[in-house]
Formats: sequence, structure tokens, C-alpha cells
Amino acid sequence: MIASADKGNSLVVLPIHQYESKIQDFIETNNFQSSTSDPTKTFQSQVRKTVNHSPNLIPPCLKWKLINLNPSTPSIKGLIKLHKPDHPIRPVVNWRNASAYKLAKSFNQKFTQFAPLPYAFNVSNSTDLINQLLQTPLTPTSTFASLDITNM
Repeated sequence: MIASADKGNSLVVLPIHQYESKIQDFIETNNFQSSTSDPTKTFQSQVRKTVNHSPNLIPPCLKWKLINLNPSTPSIKGLIKLHKPDHPIRPVVNWRNASAYKLAKSFNQKFTQFAPLPYAFNVSNSTDLINQLLQTPLTPTSTFASLDITNM
């Protein structure tokens, strides 16, 4: 199979069973729970009930836009981390067909519209980081730390 690499805009060719075992290893090491049934229909009915019982938040004329008419279970694919030992995966989950995706997206837009949060501790790219560091006063006892999140 041909898979995308996590960094470097390159492709990785590997046997399908190896790719599937990397996905399975990721699921097992992160203690995900498996289910014997697909909960999508249950979630879909809960989303519909929530939208129908919230006329003050969601006008009836817009509720059809916030319900995913043909939902499906989110799917996972793995980007191969070539720069790490044993080449683990970085999971990428496609949520666009999930039951509550449109509703969550709508509420996120509303929240950012009414309560914009400052990006005080985020950088948009390496150039932004350099510019912020150049403007930061440093003392002889200052320490620079870089944190890498392994799994959210």
C-alpha cells in the first residue's frame, strides 16, 4: 500500500498487513474501547432530539442544515512518522460525516464570534515563533522549553 508520511510531503510504500498492524498497535497502546455495534444511529437520534428541542438556540428554519442526513462512523487513517524509531503513525480522523459534526461546527463558529479567545500561547508558524522570541526580554536565568504533545 502507499501511505502518506507525517512530515516531508513524501509517500511510504509498505505491506498492507504492516500498515494495519501499526493502526492496531496505536489503538491498543492508547486503551481505546471497541464496540460490537455501530452507535451512529443512536448518536444521530440524540442530535435530532437536541436540535428539535432547542428552538431558542437553533431557529426551526435552520435546523435541517445542522443535521447530517447520512451520517457514518468516523474513519481513521495513519500518517507514517518516518522520523521516529519503529515508524509509528500519526492518526488522522475524518469527522465530517459524524452525526454531530455540522452542529459542533456551527456552535464553534458562534462561540468564536461572541467570545474570541486570544492566542497568547500559540504560534502560527516558525517565523511567528522567531519574531515573538526576538521581542521577549531574556535574563541570564531564562530557560527555553519546547513541549511536544504525544497524544491528545
